[in-house]
Amino acid sequence: MAPASNIQLLVLERREPAVDMARFYVLSIEETLFGDTALVREWGRIGTAGRRRLDLFKRRAQASEALELWLGRKVRRGYRPPTMS
Repeated sequence: MAPASNIQLLVLERREPAVDMARFYVLSIEETLFGDTALVREWGRIGTAGRRRLDLFKRRAQASEALELWLGRKVRRGYRPPTMS
């Protein structure tokens, strides 16, 4: 995977048909209107609007570190980039 500093939008999925699981997790880093940087996390069941949370940081490097932490957590839980079919 590319370093987090180059990531604009990262989409992950976790599908386990045996237990009827189809979830998504989206991570992105965005600038706010007030000059802060936000780590935006969106998650839920595929096909729904899901939930959204913004974590604010003073510097982009801090947001990138937080993105890397969340990415590691989600990969350990079985989330992967979606496959093209």
